[in-house]
Amino acid sequence: MTKPTLQELLLIEHPIIMAPMFLVSNVAMSIEGMKQGIATCIPALNYRTLDELRVACKDLKAAKTQNGAFGFNLIVNKSNPKFIGQLAVICEEGADFIITSLGSPQSTIEAAHKVGVKVFCDVVDVAMAKKVEGLGGDAIIAVNNEAGGHRGDLTPEQLINAINDNCSIPVISAGGVGCKADIDEMIAYGAIGVSVGSPFIASEEASVSYEYKQACVDYGAEDIIMTERISGTPCTVIKTPYVEKIGTKNSWLESVLNKNKVLKKWVKMVRFTIGMKAVANAANKATYKTVWVAGPSIEYTNAILPVKAIINKLVK
Repeated sequence: MTKPTLQELLLIEHPIIMAPMFLVSNVAMSIEGMKQGIATCIPALNYRTLDELRVACKDLKAAKTQNGAFGFNLIVNKSNPKFIGQLAVICEEGADFIITSLGSPQSTIEAAHKVGVKVFCDVVDVAMAKKVEGLGGDAIIAVNNEAGGHRGDLTPEQLINAINDNCSIPVISAGGVGCKADIDEMIAYGAIGVSVGSPFIASEEASVSYEYKQACVDYGAEDIIMTERISGTPCTVIKTPYVEKIGTKNSWLESVLNKNKVLKKWVKMVRFTIGMKAVANAANKATYKTVWVAGPSIEYTNAILPVKAIINKLVK
């Protein structure tokens, strides 16, 4: 069976989704992305209240272009108490798609499909991909070992091929894309399109500090390291002096508590809360506690540019 291209699936011009990035993504970036013929996605958690999320939905619908699309990312596990309300708002107001992360997408797929919203699901292995297909997901976001933030363990080629060998729904590759050659490579492996995040951090429209954006210009792929000190789960960040100072491993106490089935989820919740506060502080203002999340594709970032210029670099 021939799989649809990402352009056919979302009625867009280029096979690109501007990946949802915590604190970075916003309506302004999304509107500019849609103007250039790509799909864009914002984490619902970027909005403190459901009313703010509803306003964003309305603004994106009003600005949607003929060859662009927009969606929202939902954290669908118990660590996100806002999930049910966020899903309801998106289904009420409408969107082209939802991307689910960190949990079962079943309730999201059921609710979204009732109102004609497609659901794509983050996965890092074949077992997760098969579950998504069984639940009726419209596409799989294959998060490889070159992604920024929380990433998988397999290379793009390994993950795309493994999922295509075991699933019949389309695969969108996430991670390791910083230029057009990378997009062509992912499609040659068997992806129908790509999800691109880190290159857009250093956009003029991004909702983060100048220091964060400039760091993506000044640092490169070799400066990206894994840390457990943000969410308790390995996550990629820029190796700043502060990150080197605090280390990248959980404390001995966290490591011991993580082995306790009862206490494990509470330890992760506390670590996630502390880590996200540090990320938010670093993203929004100059601070010596610089914890900047990014992936190795910042290697191609050599200036702070408008979203339009970044997309032109990716497609030409």
